[in-house]
Amino acid sequence: MSATGGSRPRLEHVDALRGFALFGILVVNIGVFAFPFYGGGVPDPVYSGPLDLTVRWLIAWLFETKFYLLFSFLFGYSFTLQMAAAEHGGAAFAPRFLRRLAGLAALGLAHAILFYQGDILLTYAVLGLALLLCRRMDPGRALRRALWLIVLASAVWALLGALSFLDPVPAGYAAQYKADALASIEAYRGTIGTTIAQHIKELTDNVWFTVLFVQGPYVFAMFLAGYALGRRNALADPWRSPRALWLLCALGLLPGLAGAAVYATSALPQARVVWELPGLAAGLLTAPLLSLSYGAAFLLALRTGPGRRLGSWLAPAGRMALSNYLMQSVVCAFLFTAWGLRWYAAVSPLAAFAIAVAIFAAQLPLSAWWLRRHAYGPVEWFLRALTIGAWPAWRRAQTR
Repeated sequence: MSATGGSRPRLEHVDALRGFALFGILVVNIGVFAFPFYGGGVPDPVYSGPLDLTVRWLIAWLFETKFYLLFSFLFGYSFTLQMAAAEHGGAAFAPRFLRRLAGLAALGLAHAILFYQGDILLTYAVLGLALLLCRRMDPGRALRRALWLIVLASAVWALLGALSFLDPVPAGYAAQYKADALASIEAYRGTIGTTIAQHIKELTDNVWFTVLFVQGPYVFAMFLAGYALGRRNALADPWRSPRALWLLCALGLLPGLAGAAVYATSALPQARVVWELPGLAAGLLTAPLLSLSYGAAFLLALRTGPGRRLGSWLAPAGRMALSNYLMQSVVCAFLFTAWGLRWYAAVSPLAAFAIAVAIFAAQLPLSAWWLRRHAYGPVEWFLRALTIGAWPAWRRAQTR
């Protein structure tokens, strides 16, 4: 298929890959919804048994910092498809994309304040402006810039980690963290008003820094990597060069898993807080390798019988990934905060993982059912209307 064709069919395997990434994101995000002691290096007074710590370590090792990068890569790849569609339709791309980014920013801000303070959509909207400026960049140059951005950002975190050994953790750190955690329990179990106020407090205190300066450079690097491969139409038929997929798995899997193990171990409550930044640096440096290895392994698996069936289940969820991402937050907010059942700090890590699996399992048939009747997910429909400046068809045309 042409890299500039606007009438080409959707790539079901790309939708399936996006659905796979969506599941990994939910497994990580539910920890923020469920646990006041998530990622703080301070023992949870209730859930610190061997099973709890093992589940948390495994999630940190295999899921954290990986799947939002895979999703970011696909955002960059889809950017090139939108460029091609605009060119095919004779429309100016930049105004279209700016309207799309404005929609993402509005959705992200509402999402962060109402339901999930760790929202990534607003960051995508901000960094999407920089991606727009790179739309004429040579693919090879984009890949080189992505690599340098990953290396330089990781070097900064490694330097900060080294300096942290010279600046001991304040004596009252654990006590203050516990006090903040107890205050968050009271807020999230209180009223909808206290829940929203707590979201705003966490956003302004530290979440904005984490999203923009910890995740942000790596998100943009993966934007560039996705853009470069999109310009080369690499995912139109990724199996035409299976050796490249196997090579990516071979080169990325072992160092990626090793770096992730360092990251996961440094985040355990038994580890000294001073090891948190060096562990984060190791994890961030190798996470893009592991994310791309996951993607390559997933694409290879799609060539098997079970993989094809899995892909057919995941593709509808990936096709309406934005609707499903927001739906996950609404459901989790209902389960864990004052929007509903107030289970915050009341379930174990294993139970939270099981809930994530159950939510995603419910989204698979629901997505397939919706797309049999509609051309787009509900949020995708709104965003497309904003992008093209016209109302797309709401219902799918029925064929006899």
